[in-house]
Amino acid sequence: MKIFCLNPPYLENYSRTQRSPQVTKSGTFYYPIWLAYAVTAVEASGHRVRLVDALADRRSLDWCLDTAKRDEPDLIVIDTSTPSIENDASVARQMKELIPESLVCLVGPHVSATAHETLRAYPWVDFVTIGEYDHSLRDIADSLQSGSSNDWKKVAGIAHLEGDEVKTNPPQDWIQDLDSIPFVSSTYLRHLDFQNYFYAITQWPVVTIISGRGCPYKCNYCMYPQVLHGHQYRTRSPENVAAEMSFIEKSFPGVKEIFIEDDTLTLHRKRVVALCEEIIRLGLKINWTCNARADVDLDTLKIMKAANCRLLCVGIESGDQRILDEVGKGIQLQQVEQFFEDVKQAGVMVHGCFMAGNRGETRETMEKTLGLAKRLNPDTAQFYPLMVYPGTEAYEWARSEGLIKARTWKEWLTEDGHHSTVVDRPDLPHDEVVKFCDRARREFYLRPSYLVHKMRQLVRHPKEIRRVVRGFKTLAKYLFRK
Repeated sequence: MKIFCLNPPYLENYSRTQRSPQVTKSGTFYYPIWLAYAVTAVEASGHRVRLVDALADRRSLDWCLDTAKRDEPDLIVIDTSTPSIENDASVARQMKELIPESLVCLVGPHVSATAHETLRAYPWVDFVTIGEYDHSLRDIADSLQSGSSNDWKKVAGIAHLEGDEVKTNPPQDWIQDLDSIPFVSSTYLRHLDFQNYFYAITQWPVVTIISGRGCPYKCNYCMYPQVLHGHQYRTRSPENVAAEMSFIEKSFPGVKEIFIEDDTLTLHRKRVVALCEEIIRLGLKINWTCNARADVDLDTLKIMKAANCRLLCVGIESGDQRILDEVGKGIQLQQVEQFFEDVKQAGVMVHGCFMAGNRGETRETMEKTLGLAKRLNPDTAQFYPLMVYPGTEAYEWARSEGLIKARTWKEWLTEDGHHSTVVDRPDLPHDEVVKFCDRARREFYLRPSYLVHKMRQLVRHPKEIRRVVRGFKTLAKYLFRK
């Protein structure tokens, strides 16, 4: 079978795959990682796949349509996100009109959470996937290969229209043996230009991988565990992860860093230690970054540093304990303070993520968050408004309270593609939350003490210069704009 997988064109530099899709102020641009993993599964089953990242490659819609027409695929797969769904569905419609004999499907967190609504709104879509979709797409391709025209409708993990009725099939089983999945980095090599992807917190060029799926924590705003991968943390073995890191180090010319994009890599301390020991045993030199909670102990941080861990991306969210409890963060501010003491002692940098506008937020609690960010002084920080996405508890709270001001999905972003929280409370209007985030960003980065700290850091670690300069060039226009 021939499969055409597309990260479709939208706004320039629109980063569709990140947890809160937008045109980032730092220039960060994510790999189409879940689409790439699905391509890996489909190719492993013997099918021919073309993966096109139109955003990264700056391909026009006409180019995508022409290429698909020449390929004459049996299945067209289009990635989606909440802010871009109207655009993505329009791309699907044009694909279907051009190649009517192809099955056209939509994948991603938005359609996973809104399967019924999506299929009724866009009836030209043959099916959507629900949850983790690697094996659903593989099974669809296998069923098409078998020659029976309707077998694909029985595949687990999809929803489709039959007449006016939406049929939702049983879910796919979670993939438990993640070691059985071929390296996604090998898929990047075949289909993508890894130099097109940039993360402001990592050195460039960077390659992103996943070592485990799912997250047991219940943060009410977090999309992927609630919509795609569930709350069971399923992991690859340390040996398998280290082997892929070795493959990346040898196969990607000039690569500087690996980003392990699990929701929380540091959940299982023994596994982290085992991974670090394997990295050290293999003699790998490449730096790596990962997502972590602000509760990693000093001994674990030290061995992570010894194994070339350069930076931890940590969700701190709020400087008010009541807000943290309200969103289900499951962490105490005392733990956060201790973590920052330990991480500085271990010599690992931190990117801190801070939110504004959560349930229970006030002007006073937002100022506490800014104060905490300045006091903790992570290497870099982001301040973003609460973004509620379908399928999350935060979205259901805002919807049930009548707080969502948007009339269309594209209003999740501003006209230039940046976050625009759609949660509008009488005591805390949405535009005030966005303005706070803009001010917090300026106050954090333009502090004289921070600027002096960064200059000293660049003198001590000249390898950081390229990353800092590239990120700052993009961010500067927002820092100095009134």
